[in-house]
Amino acid sequence: MERTCLAIILAAGESTRMKSAMSKVLHPVAGRPMIAHVVDALASASISDVALVVGRDADAVSAAAATDEVAVTSFLQKERLGTAHAVLAAREAIAKGYDDVLVVFGDTPLITAAPLKAARDGLAAGNDVVVIGFQAADPTGYGRLIVKDGALVAIREHRDASDEERRITYCNGGLMAIDGRKALDLLDRIGNANAKGEYYLTDLVEIARSLDGRAIAVEAPEEELTGCNTRAELAYIERLWQQRRRHELMLAGVSMIAPETVFLSWDTALAQDVLLEPNVVFGPGVRVESGAVIHAFSHLEGAHVRAGATVGPFARLRPGADIGAKSKVGNFCEVKNAEIGAGAKVNHLTYIGDAVVGAGSNIGAGTITCNYDGVNKHVTRIGANAFVGSNSSLVAPVSIGDGALVASGSVITEDVPADAVAFGRARQDVKPGRAPILRERYEAEKAARKRAKAAE
Repeated sequence: MERTCLAIILAAGESTRMKSAMSKVLHPVAGRPMIAHVVDALASASISDVALVVGRDADAVSAAAATDEVAVTSFLQKERLGTAHAVLAAREAIAKGYDDVLVVFGDTPLITAAPLKAARDGLAAGNDVVVIGFQAADPTGYGRLIVKDGALVAIREHRDASDEERRITYCNGGLMAIDGRKALDLLDRIGNANAKGEYYLTDLVEIARSLDGRAIAVEAPEEELTGCNTRAELAYIERLWQQRRRHELMLAGVSMIAPETVFLSWDTALAQDVLLEPNVVFGPGVRVESGAVIHAFSHLEGAHVRAGATVGPFARLRPGADIGAKSKVGNFCEVKNAEIGAGAKVNHLTYIGDAVVGAGSNIGAGTITCNYDGVNKHVTRIGANAFVGSNSSLVAPVSIGDGALVASGSVITEDVPADAVAFGRARQDVKPGRAPILRERYEAEKAARKRAKAAE
C-alpha cells in the first residue's frame, strides 16, 4: 500500500528583510509566486495533502498556493516562536495519522521532487527523522550535519561548532521528514531552553536518538535549497531558475543563440526546433510550436505562435495574439487579441489589435487597426489574400473581403467587398470645439455602464 504523506509548508514569516508591502512568498519567480513553485514540487513528489502555515497576508498566500493538484489547508500561526512552533500550528492536520510528515519552506522555490522523494524513502526504510542537507561551497553560517556510520547524530549550529566540526561542508537545508506515527510526540518534546526562547525543529534529531530512534540525512543540490530573504537573493533565485529552465529546454530541442539573454516564464511552452535569438522575453501564457523563429528583442505574453511562424525582431505579442503557421510578424509590430492567418505577413511598424487577418494576406508598414473609440473595443476582419497598403488606418468595426486591395494612406471606415479596390483618402475636415463635447459624451456613457453593472 502506498504511504500517505502530509507536507507542511512554513510560510508565516514577517519577511522584514524583503522591505516589501507583501509577504516574501508572494514575490514572483519566473512570473509566479514562489509559494506556488513549492506546491508544484510537492505535487510532483506525489504528495496530495498540504498544511500551509500562514501569518502575514494569510489570505493572499493561501490563494497563491491553491491548485487543483494538491489539497491545501491553511493554518494561522499567531505567534513566531521558532520553526517547531510553526509546524505545530498544523497540529490538527498532523493528528490525522499520515505515514510521513514532510516539512518544507515557502521561500525555497527551486526545490524539486527528487530530494522530497529521497526523504520519504528514508522514512519508509525505518528512520524516524530524515534531514535534507547539501554540500555547501561555503559552509560559513550554516548548521553542520554531524554524520557517523551513516546515522545523523546531531545538527550543530555554526556558532556552537568546534573547529573540527566547522570544517564539515555537509550542511542543514532546513527541510525535514518525520515519521507520522511519532511526529506529534517528538514535536511536543522540543523545548525552548535557548537564548531566544524559541522551539527549534532541528532539536528533533537528538530527541529521536534519545528515544532509540534513527535519524539520517539525504543530500540535495545546494541551489535547490536556496532560500529567499532579500531582494538580492530573489534576483539570485530568478537567475538560477532561468538557467535551469533554459538548460532543460535546450536539451529538449530548443535552440538559443545566447541563452543567458532569454527570459522565460514559469509556463513558457516551446516545442522542438524553435529558435530563439538574443534578448527575447516571455511573459506568462506563451506557446510556440515547432520550427518557429523568435527574432531578437521581442516580447511575448499570452500568445500562441504556430509552426514555422516568425516573430520580430523588436516585435510585441500581447495576450490573445494567435500567429498562424508560416506567418510573419515583423520588426516593430504589435499584435493584441488578434488572429494572424497562415502565411499572412504583418511586416513592420504595424499595430493589429482585436482583429482577424486571413491566410496569405499582406499588411503594409504603418497600418493600424483603430479598434478603440474611447469607450468600446471593436473588431477588424480582413479576408484571405487581401492587401492593405502602407500607412492605412482601418477604423473598426470594419471588414475587408478576400482578395481586396486597400491603397496606401487610406482611412477605411466602411466594409470593402471581396476583390474590390478601396481608396480611403479624404479632404481634411476640422470641427472646432467638438472634442470636449465628444469626451463628455464618452464619460456619460462610461458612467452609465458602471451604474448598470453595479445594479446587476
